[in-house]
Amino acid sequence: MSRRVSLPGADELFRQSTTLSAVPSTSPAENIDSPSMPVTPISGSSKKQVRTTPRRRVNSFDRSPSGRERHDEKITVYLSPEELYDLEQARLALRGDLGLAVDRGRIVRESLAIIIADLETKGDQSIIARRLRGK
Repeated sequence: MSRRVSLPGADELFRQSTTLSAVPSTSPAENIDSPSMPVTPISGSSKKQVRTTPRRRVNSFDRSPSGRERHDEKITVYLSPEELYDLEQARLALRGDLGLAVDRGRIVRESLAIIIADLETKGDQSIIARRLRGK
């Protein structure tokens, strides 16, 4: 058995995503199954026209974190050594004390779902708004 790591090929890395994306598709005919959203071009003499689409409304079904599945969108978050240590300690506590074997990404996604729900519910009095104001 080879100990060599298997890496994805170029077709896997650059495949067209079928999930929702922050970048609007170039052709409305590409997504025939999904409901069409109105697209309004911004008037101007610019060579590149920017399209605006209405913000997607999040319902309570969409608000739940994704859990263990393949994710096509990603961001990079830089953590201090202390923050990374705290995140790893939380993962180990969940595993050791509660018997929940979750990865750090799952903890972050769950935390985001909780914070965003709190922000939508409490607005200015949410914990994230208060912490970012320094109160």
